[in-house]
Amino acid sequence: MNNVVETASGKVFGTDVEDVLAFKAIPYAASTAGANRFLPPRPPAPWAGVRDCSEFSGKAPQNGLRPPTRPELENFSGAADPSPETEDCLTLNIWTPGCDRAAKRPVMVWFHGGAFAYGNANTPRTRGSRLAARNDVVVVTVNQRLNIFGHLDLSAFGGETFRLSGNAGTLDMVAALEWARDNIAAFGGDPDNVTIFGESGGGAKVSTLLAMPRAKGLFHRAIIQSGAAVRLRTKDRALALTECVLRHLGSAAATIEALQAVPVADLLGAVEPATAALGPSPTPLFDRYPFGPVVDGDVLPAQPFDPVASDICADIPLIIGDMKNETANFLAVVDKVWNRTLTEAEMRQRIEAIAGPHTGRVVELYAQLYPDLNPAERLIAVTTDCNFRIRSLVLAQRRAALQRAPVWMYSFEWETPVQGGKLKAPHAMDVPFTFNTLDLTNATGGSPDAQVLADTMSSVWAAFARNGRPDHAAIPAWPVYEARTRATLILDKVCRIENDPRGEARRLWQDITGTV
Repeated sequence: MNNVVETASGKVFGTDVEDVLAFKAIPYAASTAGANRFLPPRPPAPWAGVRDCSEFSGKAPQNGLRPPTRPELENFSGAADPSPETEDCLTLNIWTPGCDRAAKRPVMVWFHGGAFAYGNANTPRTRGSRLAARNDVVVVTVNQRLNIFGHLDLSAFGGETFRLSGNAGTLDMVAALEWARDNIAAFGGDPDNVTIFGESGGGAKVSTLLAMPRAKGLFHRAIIQSGAAVRLRTKDRALALTECVLRHLGSAAATIEALQAVPVADLLGAVEPATAALGPSPTPLFDRYPFGPVVDGDVLPAQPFDPVASDICADIPLIIGDMKNETANFLAVVDKVWNRTLTEAEMRQRIEAIAGPHTGRVVELYAQLYPDLNPAERLIAVTTDCNFRIRSLVLAQRRAALQRAPVWMYSFEWETPVQGGKLKAPHAMDVPFTFNTLDLTNATGGSPDAQVLADTMSSVWAAFARNGRPDHAAIPAWPVYEARTRATLILDKVCRIENDPRGEARRLWQDITGTV
């Protein structure tokens, strides 16, 4: 295979990985350090000769922002990316079966998770070689600016030059897609058949792109995994957070030039105290990202899916879904949840912090729905439904209501046997199923059922990327999602279709949140 490919900026060298060519850390934009900090992405400087793209070169600054986890789960998702944190982070990775322009393979562009705060595209579980080789597609994974570096709104502090700073990281995504449009044919991909997909914060990135005029025409299908973003930051809230940051930094942020020179560690150190000073969102179930995209009337003209779905990319077919036990790994840090010693009273206290005056209704319904579950397991069910699942359902319902493009809903319900089965089907476990990289994680205990499902899920996702429909022999016929039937593909040992699964809980949370 040809290991050297010419891009608009210069030639790149890739390596053979599992029967495909891998090109790592190709710059799609310039370094964001120094005078480029907080500004929209700029084109990469061209280079002479052949750039070595055989290794990952780095990821966005994020030190200290990843939430804690139990020691037992430290390596559940596999090895971490060891590359350094750097402001020169606007890179992407490509896996392709071959660089023949005539191949015109479907292109699948992955945006990583991490709540717009942490994460990267370089981890072993998102290695694109299997997805590319087994399904004849081109896989692209994207690194972008995160947290305070990507989403500090300086429009009221830095003048016109920094008008778009609150969405700098949002614009990075557009720059990556524009790079793919202009260059991916040289890697055997079809720029007119691009699917964007992502999990958790990556799903929120996909949700955001669906509402961006600048992104229209750069992709043609979309997949949101456990990351529906119904609402994003308002301009007022973004500016209030900026004021908290500037107060925390004090004289170090006296001028915009000084702020661009603040050490990376000091800027990262401002994230948590500024967020705490800002206080909780007035709509915490739907506005979840203190440092994330901002509805500024320009990059994001309006909320993506509130009070209705954006019509900007309404002609894009969409798959959306989530995990049956999303919060199992988040709540695992609570010893009484992990050890299943949480009492009924303690469960109720935690639910009351979420449901307030509706607590009695919630406790009663979940006792009826899950009489065999202990309080810890019922708490996981409640927090999954009122957080991840309600957002997915609201987004799907509002998108389907436009009747412009099909929507398909799924629920991932295969349960892992590791750690005594306590996690069941937790948040982010679907990522190695998507990429068919189960053996590069510790998530499934080598279960043969898991490998069958990984083969199925990755193939269905690729079929959707190829044809705009998730039709595949490995699953039953998958009806589109609409409010009357709410047909849902259950991904499990045996895949099946259910209409409105766990509908009682859906109706309760739609009533509580006013999203009926």
